[in-house]
Amino acid sequence: MKPFPIILSAPSGAGKTTIARRLLEQRPDLGYSVSCTTRAQRPGEVDGRDYHFLTRASFEAEQASGAFAEWAEVHGHYYGTLRREVERVLSSGRHCLMDIDVQGARQFAAAFPETVLVFVLPPSGEALLQRLTGRGSENTERLLVRLRNAKAELADVARYHYVVVNDELERAVERVASIIDAEAVRHARIHALDEQVAALIAQLARQINGIQPGG
Repeated sequence: MKPFPIILSAPSGAGKTTIARRLLEQRPDLGYSVSCTTRAQRPGEVDGRDYHFLTRASFEAEQASGAFAEWAEVHGHYYGTLRREVERVLSSGRHCLMDIDVQGARQFAAAFPETVLVFVLPPSGEALLQRLTGRGSENTERLLVRLRNAKAELADVARYHYVVVNDELERAVERVASIIDAEAVRHARIHALDEQVAALIAQLARQINGIQPGG
């Protein structure tokens, strides 16, 4: 089975990052491609684990060299996924799990067509607002920006292969895990499946020919 990328997208506050972290803790067949950003580190974040925190000049240099599979400017900051990070995870035999906004997901899917796209929805607008205000890090201006962006991002849901409502965290994690398991056994992802089936057909044909009617 050939490993593939999985992208989780969602409005800010819908829980995609938490879902990704739970899956990475539970599944050794998943690896994480650490994204790059120019935004400041938040309390508790670690450079190289949560993000590669770059200066704007460093990010633009990587972008100019074609190093990114996707990049976008979100909430006034650059975010991007390095091709080499994704290839590092896939070459290790693991699926590459990422949480990326809708702008970046479009670019990424063009660069890696085998990507599975999952959109995570909040259970309601009220729940999303509660999650954002519960962070305690959003002033009124930033909160309005995130809510307006969320409204625009929801228009992209139809582009995604799957939609998961994060009404209860563990249930949402299980749903995404089920999607990964189902995708792993798709015909196109199983190495040399056609050859395996052809060999089985040939074996059965020999067995059929070797059985005499009425014997």
